[in-house]
Amino acid sequence: MMLLDGNEHDAAGSRRRTGPQRVILILANSGSISASLVDAVGREFPSIRVEQVETIAAACTAFSHPVALILIDVALLRKAEAAAAELVRRHPHALTAVIEPYDKVLVTSLSDVASSPLIRSVLPTDLRLDVWLSIIRLLLCGGEYFPPGLILQAKARDQKSALYADNGAALTGAANMAELTTRESQILGMVSHGLQNKLIAAECGLSEHTVKIHLHHIIRKLGVHNRTEAAARFRSHHESSRAMNEN
Repeated sequence: MMLLDGNEHDAAGSRRRTGPQRVILILANSGSISASLVDAVGREFPSIRVEQVETIAAACTAFSHPVALILIDVALLRKAEAAAAELVRRHPHALTAVIEPYDKVLVTSLSDVASSPLIRSVLPTDLRLDVWLSIIRLLLCGGEYFPPGLILQAKARDQKSALYADNGAALTGAANMAELTTRESQILGMVSHGLQNKLIAAECGLSEHTVKIHLHHIIRKLGVHNRTEAAARFRSHHESSRAMNEN
C-alpha cells in the first residue's frame, strides 16, 4: 500500500491529511470541561488537535502545531490576563475566548471583554452540542461570539444608567427651580408663555430694567444660558410635576 502525503489524493479524489494542522488550547481546572465536548471537537474537526492544560506556565509553551484558539476557564481568567503578553508572544495567531459554565448566569460582562487585553469572545458550555460546535467553527475562522444573554444584560444596564441619569437631571432641575423666589417663578412662568419684558413689567407693576435683573438671577440659578432655555426648563418641570401627581 502506498502512503499518501498531504498533497496526494486517494482513489475517491478526496484530499487526505497526515495529521492535525492546528491546536485548540484549553486552559481550565481539572474536570471543568466535559470530556464529551473535547471528543466532539476531535470528531468535528479532524485537522484540529485539542491540548488541555491547567496552569498558565503550561499554556505559555510551544505545541506541536500552531495554536489557533485558546479557551480559558473563567476561574483562571484573571491569571491568564496577567500573563497576556506572554500568551500572545507564544501564540501570536490565536484568538481567545473565556469559557462560562452557564448561558443564563454569566460572570463575564461586555465591559470585561472590552477592557480585557486577551479575551474577544464568551463561550458558555451548556449550549446544545451542534450550537457549541458551530461557535467553535466560527472562532476558528476568526469570528467572535457573545451569548444573547450577555448583550441583553448590557442593554438592561445601559437603560438603567440612562434612567438614573434622567432622574438625576430631573431632581437637579427640581432643586434649582426650588431656589427661585415667588416673583422669579411668576416672571419665568410669563416668559414660558411667550410674554416679552415690556408686557411682563406692565403685568407685575415693575420696570423693564427690574424684569431684566430678575431674569438674570433666574438664568444663573437654573444654570442655563438664556431665557429660552429657562422657559424650557420651567415647562419641563411643571410637566413632570403634573405627570407625577396624575400617577
